Amino acid sequence: MKNNLGTNTKFILLHPYIQKQGGTNRVWILAFVSFFAVAFLLTLFYARDYIPTTSAPVISATSTAAANSPLSKSVARALVHYASNSNNTDRMSYTDIKQISDVLRQCSQPCNFLVFGLTHETLLWQALNHNGRTVFIDENRYYAAYIEEKYPEVEAYDVQYTTKLSEMKDLVSAVKQQVRNECRPVQNLLFSECKLGLNDLPNQLYEIDWDVILIDGPRGYWPEAPGRMSAIFTAGVLARSKKGGNPKTHVLVHDFNQKVDRMVSDEFLCRENLVKSEDMLGHFVLEKMDANCYQFCHSHNTA
Repeated sequence: MKNNLGTNTKFILLHPYIQKQGGTNRVWILAFVSFFAVAFLLTLFYARDYIPTTSAPVISATSTAAANSPLSKSVARALVHYASNSNNTDRMSYTDIKQISDVLRQCSQPCNFLVFGLTHETLLWQALNHNGRTVFIDENRYYAAYIEEKYPEVEAYDVQYTTKLSEMKDLVSAVKQQVRNECRPVQNLLFSECKLGLNDLPNQLYEIDWDVILIDGPRGYWPEAPGRMSAIFTAGVLARSKKGGNPKTHVLVHDFNQKVDRMVSDEFLCRENLVKSEDMLGHFVLEKMDANCYQFCHSHNTA
């Protein structure tokens, strides 16, 4: 029996590798497919996160450009139209507002705009000088505080005028006597004792190169009123004392038809610098002067 078994019987031995080979192939295929599935999902998530990241700066840049762009001509025209057609009896005429609006539109951005007087047009000037700096100076401290509280975007300061309209001639004569000292045309008024110079404004305002100055205050219609002599004189000095920026400054005097305002303007803004006089507005363009100049006007023709 032993010999027959050893001669005729054959044993077939199956190695475990052979049994598992088919299963291993399936595992590799599954792993291969899983790898590509994970890679696809990662790509999808990355692309989803990436799109907003790239588009965000584009939106931001567009918004910034729109915010910094000058006020469109159509918007400016609409503002001027509705402001001049209000029922307020103290408002400016359309002609005067249009002139001021045109000057502001010609101003290089950003425009530094100084306004003497808080009036019916205050919010209009603030809006027309879009992206620029507009500063208001008024004689009434309570009204200035009220405007700033009601309209936080408005920058307003109060100033105490020590002049009287009835003293106009004496004040002008005093300036002429001190034209080489305290009342010279080129100086920092912060340190001046000139009777017509405003030296109690916030210090920072004396360092600004103003592009446009509008004089529509203080009051000046009766002898005890402060008059606009100080505002006109101060505007003339600020324009001539610029340190940088545009060497020219537009100075606009409202109520230019009033005799006192016209006479004081002739003294310190000078008729030679008058480029336009229409309705109730006088438009002067002054250039900065050398510090050694002691004469407001090159020629003097008083009308």
